[in-house]
Amino acid sequence: MKVRAIHKTALGLLLTLLLCGALAGCSRGQKNARASGPPPSVPVGVATVKQRDFPVYLTGLGSVTAFNTVSLKTRIDGQITQVNFVEGQDVKEGELLIQIDPRPYQVALEQAQANLQRDEAQLTNAKAQYERMQALYAGGVIAKQDLDTQEASFGQYEGTIAADKAAIDNAKLNLVYTRITSPINGRIGLRQVDIGNYVTAASGSSMAVITQMHPIAIIFTLPEDQLQAVRERMQKGTLQVDVYSRDDQTKLSTGKLLTIDNLIDQTTGTAKLKAVFENPDNSLWPNQFVNVHLLLETTKNAITIPVSAVQRGPQGTFTYLVDDKNTVEIRPIQLALTQGNTAVVASGLQPGERVVTDGQEKLQAGSLVTPQAPSNPSNQSKNAQNADGSGSQS
Repeated sequence: MKVRAIHKTALGLLLTLLLCGALAGCSRGQKNARASGPPPSVPVGVATVKQRDFPVYLTGLGSVTAFNTVSLKTRIDGQITQVNFVEGQDVKEGELLIQIDPRPYQVALEQAQANLQRDEAQLTNAKAQYERMQALYAGGVIAKQDLDTQEASFGQYEGTIAADKAAIDNAKLNLVYTRITSPINGRIGLRQVDIGNYVTAASGSSMAVITQMHPIAIIFTLPEDQLQAVRERMQKGTLQVDVYSRDDQTKLSTGKLLTIDNLIDQTTGTAKLKAVFENPDNSLWPNQFVNVHLLLETTKNAITIPVSAVQRGPQGTFTYLVDDKNTVEIRPIQLALTQGNTAVVASGLQPGERVVTDGQEKLQAGSLVTPQAPSNPSNQSKNAQNADGSGSQS
């Protein structure tokens, strides 16, 4: 019985050893199988190389300036009897805005006219006397001195009449000044006077300000290094200017470049430029801060890729190219310019090829990749917008 028990125990140990060996062999086989299989692919973001017309922009900061600004001031003294505008309304050239009491100046006009009538009557009398004295002098009745005295009197009245006419013109002009009209088409601001206020020409105070809104101007700056290119393009035609909001996200209006200032600011190394906009919807307001995009030129048939696809190494600029088998190749490239989120490639790529835009840190030549959908659609849409030429040059 003891022998049988020993045999059973030995047989069990043998079976256990055989089972462990078989399991170990299977495990080694699976490891070897995994080691001999294809390497795992790397998930990456991929973009297609495009060929299109690419607009090149110069960007600067600017502020909106009224094309014309007028401060309404009185040129005479008097009491305001009418204020014929509402604050913030659009006014037309020649429209009556403020009326100053005209009665004192109307009285002055009537007085000047009366003085003219009096002096004209005296002139007529002096002229008649002079003609009679000429006859008497010819007959030897009076002396030459008497004739000369009468002639001088006659001339004096002629001068008096000329002064009376000037006084009448001055009185009429003062009556015109009692009507303060708009000298331009524009938008009037907040009023500084009310009906009943007494205003004087000596005070120099403004009663209201009118700003011309259509058209309107924008003054912006560009680095002095870019001025030569702008001048050369201006000689070929009018340059388009797009203006964006303070955050550089919303396009407000499109206008044209008007001129370049005649000096450079040495403290900043920039020059001022002036653009004009029709501003039909009043989207631009005086003193508003804006971002300006000046369209310098349009590059025809440019090869473009996202800036995120551009890599830089000891040998220069390159990108990771993905072939039809989703295998990565390192491709050296030359850049013409970068603008916003788009790079223009001078050489090294062809339209339709695919480049890696995300996940390059895991790649090397020959890596197998899996193209992934964009992780952030909002950023992709922004990249697409800039790729269409709405971005700004870096």
